[in-house]
Amino acid sequence: MGQLRTLFSGFDPVLFLSVLGLTFMGLVTMYSHVGDNAFFDRQLLWIALATLGFFAAMVPDYRFLRVGNTAFLLYLAMVSMLVLVLGIGEITLGAQSRFDLGFFSLQPSDPAKLVLIIVLAKYFAKRHELIGDFRHILVSGVYALGVFGLVFIQPDFGSAIILFFVWLGMVLVSGIKLRHLLTVFLLGAVVFGLMWQFVFFEYQKERIMTFLDPLSDIQGAGYNAYQSTVAIGSGELFGKGIGYGTQSKLLFLPEYETDFIFAAFAEEWGLIGVGLLFGLFGLVVWRLLHHAVEAATNFERLFASGVCMLFVAHFFVHIGMNIGLLPVTGTTIPFLSYGGSHLLTEFLAVGMVLGMRRYAPVQYQSDAVLES
Repeated sequence: MGQLRTLFSGFDPVLFLSVLGLTFMGLVTMYSHVGDNAFFDRQLLWIALATLGFFAAMVPDYRFLRVGNTAFLLYLAMVSMLVLVLGIGEITLGAQSRFDLGFFSLQPSDPAKLVLIIVLAKYFAKRHELIGDFRHILVSGVYALGVFGLVFIQPDFGSAIILFFVWLGMVLVSGIKLRHLLTVFLLGAVVFGLMWQFVFFEYQKERIMTFLDPLSDIQGAGYNAYQSTVAIGSGELFGKGIGYGTQSKLLFLPEYETDFIFAAFAEEWGLIGVGLLFGLFGLVVWRLLHHAVEAATNFERLFASGVCMLFVAHFFVHIGMNIGLLPVTGTTIPFLSYGGSHLLTEFLAVGMVLGMRRYAPVQYQSDAVLES
């Protein structure tokens, strides 16, 4: 019993219950009083598996990731999977981004985000004293670009954007100088211009142009964004009630269980529910930042910060897309959206952050015991 208590000494009940609360909100939004509840039933199983994965992720001693080549080997394995999916992956909604394993589909771009965080955390932690050298920003960019490029050509524009924000966030946390930051943004603007000219597909350009004027093509490129804003507005203060969302359940709102689950949630829960959603997500961000500040070394600090960046990027890109402030990119929202790959990755990431608390400073360990 004592050994078991030691293994899970980093458990954070506030963070864990906040995460479960968010998954519950997503789960009940998939419930319908009309038709079947296939998404609801399958998501129940994914939540159970993800919870098991969360506790399993708390067990290992992650100090091995700080040294040796383990992080780099994980990176090579993930890059290989992303290359492989381009050759034999299943094509869904025009994107060749997942492996069809029969009972479920695996989307490598989700664990790739976690692996990128591990690699960048080790790279920046190892060179913390010399991080002012712009060369390290470029090298870290090469790591990110390897994953970004393979995800982008699937094409999975949404995941590619998230990977970029994860890299940018970790660069900022690592201690980049202001002039280097301005250089990064300048390079980003140049790269975006080149991508617009030579890389973006026409439908991606359409989405960006529709973002500038969402009502210009309601029946075409702007249909999803328009239906999403209608769903959110129709929720008013108290919502229509769980299972009674007309825009989502009657399929006016496409992909309501994944890309537009925030709109479906807002329709059924209203402004009160949206406030509760933001509150729970705020708790998740607060606890992750707390663990980053109190981490044992720079590696754990950067890893926890990277996980926080991942969730925040997903959260705001998804909501921005749903309310018409950002182009429609097909991005999930942490813990709410349907799907196994992203849910498992998110629970594993949180479990790893808490697993790293076991070898945090003594005072922090004492605080962890009191919190539990």
